[in-house]
Amino acid sequence: MNSHHPEAIAAIAQGMRSSVSRRRLLQAAGIGGAAMLATACGTSSGGSTQASAAEDLSDTEMKLNWSNWPSYMDVDEETGTYPTLEEFISSTGIDVTYTEDVNDNNEFFAKVRTQLEQGRDIGRDIVVLTDWMAAQWIQSGYAQKLDKAAIPNSVNLIPRLAAVQFDIDRSYSLPWQSGFAGLGYNIPDLKAATGKESLTSLDELFDPALKGRITVLSEMRDTMGCILGWLGYNPSEFTDAQFEEAIEALTKQVDSGQIRQVTGNDYIAAMDSRDVIAVIGWSGDVIALGEDFGFSLPESGGTLWTDNMLIPSLAQHKKNAEKVMNYYYDPEVAAQVASWVNYLCPVEGAQAAMEKIDPALATSEWIFPSAAVLDSTYVFMELTREQNEAYERLFQKATGN
Repeated sequence: MNSHHPEAIAAIAQGMRSSVSRRRLLQAAGIGGAAMLATACGTSSGGSTQASAAEDLSDTEMKLNWSNWPSYMDVDEETGTYPTLEEFISSTGIDVTYTEDVNDNNEFFAKVRTQLEQGRDIGRDIVVLTDWMAAQWIQSGYAQKLDKAAIPNSVNLIPRLAAVQFDIDRSYSLPWQSGFAGLGYNIPDLKAATGKESLTSLDELFDPALKGRITVLSEMRDTMGCILGWLGYNPSEFTDAQFEEAIEALTKQVDSGQIRQVTGNDYIAAMDSRDVIAVIGWSGDVIALGEDFGFSLPESGGTLWTDNMLIPSLAQHKKNAEKVMNYYYDPEVAAQVASWVNYLCPVEGAQAAMEKIDPALATSEWIFPSAAVLDSTYVFMELTREQNEAYERLFQKATGN
């Protein structure tokens, strides 16, 4: 990234309120988890290893198993079911077991690693993994090559996400949702503590007035990406020495008690309960908390990440999985999902479709970002396996894990 746009990266979250309250009500009620829907309703790329595919049973078994992150699908507020997924089921006759069991990339990989390494089916036909973990699966031969002829709507992928280093022509992956890591905050509590109504820098996040009331993400790339940018380094291209300097800066904030906790998705509950005032967090999560919360990208830049759909190496329902992917790349369907999850939508044409659903969301910089906002973000540097292990060790030591 060559330049920042401070005017573009001030807090923009105020404009997406109509969908937010519905989502927060559902989250507070605990709707989600695994749902069986019946028919009636960072490694270096260096080339991928072709997976050995299992026999595809899609023609005789009209079913599909899908693992995704929590709160990452549109939900009916009265029934707790997933409207777009139910429409897919009713139109295709394919039963879908949709399970929200990806809470952390490393944690999920640990659950299925032995099966993958032994060449056994992990019982999922679609998994959703963040860029660096998707890269590891593709490089290790744990993902099947997609039949793009079976996914004609894949041409709707927005140009910004169409070519990535780990899967240059998207042969093995399609983005599910994308988003930003940046600064989240409770507006009234922030004003009471500091006199400010928004955060625009990590200097402000580390204000002593917020001591013990902030958290940062356990996702190393997002937290360290923000800190590297704060120190004036490029998170897309940095040295070991620069990373170690950033680790020292993080360690100082942890040891001083400025940082209350290093967390995964549970930072959302801490913000909701007002135990935490400000965070390095994820755009969609913070926006979904409601009107009292704001999100902004630091002036020094935030991170841009993508969660990707993959078909595991020995998945037994590949054609069914590709039908799901094609369905969710229909702009009308993609807009329905985006109106609920509030993350960056990867589907071209969804912004126009959003006009019919919620015109306010159609102008959201977090769902349909402008070039200026995208230029204010970094994609974290591709790491070799050895670098990833070394950096993770340093990060875990700094955070006390």
